[in-house]
Amino acid sequence: MLIMVVFAFYFLIPIWWLFVSATKSKGDLTSTNPLWFSEVNFFENVGNVLTYRDGVFLRWIGNSLAYAGGGALVATVLAGMCGYALAKYSFKGRELIFNVILGGVLVPATALALPLFLMFSQINATNTFWAVFLPSIVSPFGVYLTRIYAGSSVPDELMEAARLDGASEVRTFFSVSVKLMFPALVTVFLFQFVAIWNNFFLPLIMLRDEANFPVTLGLYTWNSQINQIPELRMYVLVGALLSIIPLIVAFLFLQRFWRSGLGAGSVK
Repeated sequence: MLIMVVFAFYFLIPIWWLFVSATKSKGDLTSTNPLWFSEVNFFENVGNVLTYRDGVFLRWIGNSLAYAGGGALVATVLAGMCGYALAKYSFKGRELIFNVILGGVLVPATALALPLFLMFSQINATNTFWAVFLPSIVSPFGVYLTRIYAGSSVPDELMEAARLDGASEVRTFFSVSVKLMFPALVTVFLFQFVAIWNNFFLPLIMLRDEANFPVTLGLYTWNSQINQIPELRMYVLVGALLSIIPLIVAFLFLQRFWRSGLGAGSVK
């Protein structure tokens, strides 16, 4: 318990500092206790961030939601179908394909950024929405996780019963197997959503137009201009606080589906 409390403080203190800092005025930010409140200007600070430069921060948030939400959803569907096929069907080269996917899990995303940039440059697709979105729909870890989970949670007898009832393989997957694999699919979605939302290096090398920036790259550009525009320091702090709210909402909203899926899977 003591170790858990220590690590809880370790992770929560930076978030507490960020929240407290976002409530202060520009003058109080450096002249008061960094871990406690002074004059509360939170809503004024939020309003300033949301209206700065015609609401460019809201545009960045929308871009991040499109990249992360759409990318995570497509990646979950593709990973679930691929993992299910590798787990429940026997075909030549299955283990080779799975080993290649495992190799993809070991490759860090930053190592792939430059090759991806060169590939998209060849087709003149850099500085577009697709330059960030398309690489985000691939999740080798998701394929690995869904294969392991499908192999243990989807009985062959249930698949055979669906076939006897006249269901196609695609309908069997979406009508029967997905319900049993739901905890794994939610896990893949959350992991991929967080990874895409926090992705920085790929948008940095792919995008030049500020209108296409995700919130991570947008806050970075603000932070790099602090010496020229000092008020951006407060905007970066408030923007960073606002940018973690969608992650918290995603975890809280999907947590109940995760638990219900675990229960349904155990009963079946």
